[in-house]
Amino acid sequence: MRVLLGIICILFGLLSWGGQTVSAFFFKFAQRIGLQETDEGTDPLYREVERQAARWDALILWPLVIAGVLMVMGHPWWPVAGLLSAGIYLDTAGRELAKGAGLRRQGVRTGSAADTRKAFVLFGIMIALALILFAYSAMALARTCG
Repeated sequence: MRVLLGIICILFGLLSWGGQTVSAFFFKFAQRIGLQETDEGTDPLYREVERQAARWDALILWPLVIAGVLMVMGHPWWPVAGLLSAGIYLDTAGRELAKGAGLRRQGVRTGSAADTRKAFVLFGIMIALALILFAYSAMALARTCG
């Protein structure tokens, strides 16, 4: 289970961190390849918020990759890295869902209905992965400590 979860963390971590890093530095390219919503479907305010969020995420989302590598290796620090990563991913997904809902309620155009569904699914996966990783890491740490 640990190795499989580690591989999932590596792959999903590279996808999310990599996507946000591309968005942070090459926003127009990220729009063209579908990582970000198009100009036509969004307000300028939303695009700027997304650009700034991508910059922050490029700095903060990498620990999931490290946690996954440590899990695959069976390194004794993997539960700590897993807890840290789970917290980051849970916070990120929850913040993005709340931000999007708040902006939409205020009439800010945040993309098409398909874009909204795609974001909801992505953040749902992030939350599920974070909760599974948190529980698995906490159990492993509890076994180690007591």
